[in-house]
Amino acid sequence: MSAEIIGLEDGILTVRLSGHLTQADLAALHRETGAIIERLGNVRILVCAEDFQGWAAGGTWDDFSFQETYDSRIGRMAIVAAEQWRDLALLFTSNELRSFPIEFFPPERLAEARAWMGED
Repeated sequence: MSAEIIGLEDGILTVRLSGHLTQADLAALHRETGAIIERLGNVRILVCAEDFQGWAAGGTWDDFSFQETYDSRIGRMAIVAAEQWRDLALLFTSNELRSFPIEFFPPERLAEARAWMGED
């Protein structure tokens, strides 16, 4: 699995991405995340891309139902990944169109990303 939830603490949902992200794995992650949001009400999301190799070809990447349903219940998102993924990760998450802030951090700034997640 290229996307999995690895933690939930103090309203911060931590997700790990690795290898090639498939549309099926992203859809499964959205279902799991949606269930958690339904249970908790609001979350912040920390995405840690480790050994990430990009997005797999194929699948339909144009399903925005998760965003339409849950964006108002997401406080912020931090993406921690190799610098080479900065522009594509921010584009993929539609950071300019979302109702919450999304910030990118290189792996050596993980502690800063975690601190930013806790800010109001």
